[in-house]
Amino acid sequence: MTTDDRTLDARYLDWLYKYIGDSQTRNPTRSHFLLAVELFQKEFVWFVPNDDNRVEDGRILREEFFDEMAAGRDRDWLEQECSMLEMLVALSRRCAFETNEEPIDWFWVLMDNLGLREYNDEEYNQNDDFKLDVDIILDRVIQRTYDADGRGGLFPLRNPTRDQREVEIWYQMAAYILEADS
Repeated sequence: MTTDDRTLDARYLDWLYKYIGDSQTRNPTRSHFLLAVELFQKEFVWFVPNDDNRVEDGRILREEFFDEMAAGRDRDWLEQECSMLEMLVALSRRCAFETNEEPIDWFWVLMDNLGLREYNDEEYNQNDDFKLDVDIILDRVIQRTYDADGRGGLFPLRNPTRDQREVEIWYQMAAYILEADS
């Protein structure tokens, strides 16, 4: 099958995956492609004001994808809802910009914070509840049912000044980065 024979979503998912892992890795203990699929299939829904900016950051990745592929734009596809994978890749890039670290490293910090790093492809093949477990974790982030200090969310803090469930993701990120620097 040539690249052109695959769906736009499949090509885009492969393109996104390069920001979080090596698509050539065949070792299932080192690959997280099936986790990426789950993240890609889950819509990021925002409730806290200004978290819609994280949606727009995710959608900007689609424009970059088209630019890199030198392909014409599919306006309907560009307007689809933002996936958790898109939001997390874009957020990782924002974190990297703020800290001069690599986006891939930040992506895996976020996965560690959520408890998702262990969900490699081997785990997927051995755990019948993989999809359910991942879905529960992602719903906890989206619905903001994690702890007030951010534990169980993207940016847990040791000494929060506010209930992190009520703080937009951008300010959670900033507080997390500042706390790590202190």
